[in-house]
Amino acid sequence: MSGWLGGWFGGGSASKKSQASKEAILGLRTQLDMLQKREAHTEKQIIEQENIARKHVQTNKTIARNAIKKKKQLEQNLTVTQQHINTLETQMNAVENANINIETISAMKKADDAMRKIHGQIGIEKVDDTMDQIRESMANAEEVSQAITSVTLTEGPDEDEIRAEIEAMEQEALDKQMLGAPSVPAGTHTVRPLNNANKIEEEDDEEAELRKLQAEMAM
Repeated sequence: MSGWLGGWFGGGSASKKSQASKEAILGLRTQLDMLQKREAHTEKQIIEQENIARKHVQTNKTIARNAIKKKKQLEQNLTVTQQHINTLETQMNAVENANINIETISAMKKADDAMRKIHGQIGIEKVDDTMDQIRESMANAEEVSQAITSVTLTEGPDEDEIRAEIEAMEQEALDKQMLGAPSVPAGTHTVRPLNNANKIEEEDDEEAELRKLQAEMAM
């Protein structure tokens, strides 16, 4: 099969055969057109002879008989012409179909040659290697995506620092309640023990009592 295709489509021989089929179709169409014109002309002549016979059938039978005789000859010619037309039409259809078949097979062969050339450039091993590379790239992309989403961009505040600051604020509030002292920023206020506060309060009472006695003596 491949040898037959190569013989038919190979080199300049294919071009010559294709051109020959086109010329054959053109010749058949030209001859067919001529026969169809002859057919139409013969049919017109038959009608004319029939009209002549009808016109003279009662007045001049000789003319009528000759017209009928000529009509019969024309009908025989018409039959032959129509047979030729049918033969040419059948032959032309066969040539056209054969030409279409050849062109179709030629297109199919070109497509097959192209596929063979492509497959020769891209073998199954190359396809497997390419697919492995694609899978590897996709796996790397997935790992990068997971690594990015797992990173904490900003760390939260330290819980120990929060707890220490709250305790300092609580102690400051307690000192204000006990001493009536102004608010001191957290971290700069020195927390005094509770017994020291009691001691200071006792000393203030003693100074007040002393000042009272001094005032009474002065009077």
